[in-house]
Amino acid sequence: MSTIIQHDENPKLMKGNEALAEASFRAGLKAYFGYPITPQSEILEYLTEQAPNHKDVIVLQAESEVASINMVYGAAGAGVRTMTTSSSPGISLMQEGISYIAAAELPCLIVNVQRGGPGLGTIQPSQGDYFQATKGGGHGDYHLIVLAPSSVQEMADFVFDGFRLAEEYRMPAMILSDGALGQMMEKVYLPKSGSLPKQEVEWATTGKPASRERNYITSLHMDPEKMELVNLHLQDKYRKLKQEVRCELINTNDADIILVAFGLTARICNKAMEAARAKGINVGVIRPITLYPFPYEIIASFADPMRMFLTVEMNAGQMVEDVRLAVNGKSSVYFKGRMGGMIPTPEEILLEIEALTEKQRTMSQSAGYL
Repeated sequence: MSTIIQHDENPKLMKGNEALAEASFRAGLKAYFGYPITPQSEILEYLTEQAPNHKDVIVLQAESEVASINMVYGAAGAGVRTMTTSSSPGISLMQEGISYIAAAELPCLIVNVQRGGPGLGTIQPSQGDYFQATKGGGHGDYHLIVLAPSSVQEMADFVFDGFRLAEEYRMPAMILSDGALGQMMEKVYLPKSGSLPKQEVEWATTGKPASRERNYITSLHMDPEKMELVNLHLQDKYRKLKQEVRCELINTNDADIILVAFGLTARICNKAMEAARAKGINVGVIRPITLYPFPYEIIASFADPMRMFLTVEMNAGQMVEDVRLAVNGKSSVYFKGRMGGMIPTPEEILLEIEALTEKQRTMSQSAGYL
């Protein structure tokens, strides 16, 4: 379920990175630690410039991404609303710390403005970090809450959603964006300051009063029986998290072909869908908003032997594996991908749709429906 957010009445024209940064102040951010890397550096720059205008807010450029995620670990342990941002290679450096934070059950917000890879790759947009974000990029059995915005408005709103979910479930949340969304400018209605209350937490390490026992925060449990109990507890939490699944459905009820895409690619798929319907091809779009938890049951509800799915991503094929798991062999699932910072066009996707339409016609003839 999404957070009920109050917004300003008048919109502003902002970059996605800047809208996210401003929204973090308005969400009650108290501690930010990060390191500059393209294409997310404007977040750190904006926060640094504006921090003096906000009381009791720490914005610190750490010496590295490894340092910044461990500073987040410390701030989260003290119970404050804390965040870091980076881009693909920087997020890779944070994986050990993210695993520690997940095991210690600490809420925080992590933002990945993805760039093309692998390696240093390119500063152009990509969706190549889907596996890393949704399958637990560090060691051990853990997950993050993963939200995928597709607009500058959602770049701002998902800061509120991310903090709320992280604090409710005591676990890290990630906004999985990309370089295009971070850099593009759009009209945005900013969330109002103070509309995300912060509850006091009894587990925080803020000094021991006489009224309670000491609080310990750790991810180290040398006894394997204790470590298994910790893992079972985490897995139970992840099962409960399924009630937070969010997904956008567009023209799916009568669709013969359903496009599945997240983030920026979903916007492009919407254009391809419109072009296909103008040609008389019934196409719909499913946009997963929560990449973890993934909308398996929603996608499964549309699986049918005569319906085809086309997953479109800016990678070599990552979310498509979850789509195939969802349909469980009841529908054919195809994939269209661009890599290395290349963005698919509506025209490219339309060509794929037309090819699938011809396949459907052949299948119908073979089955005796035509």
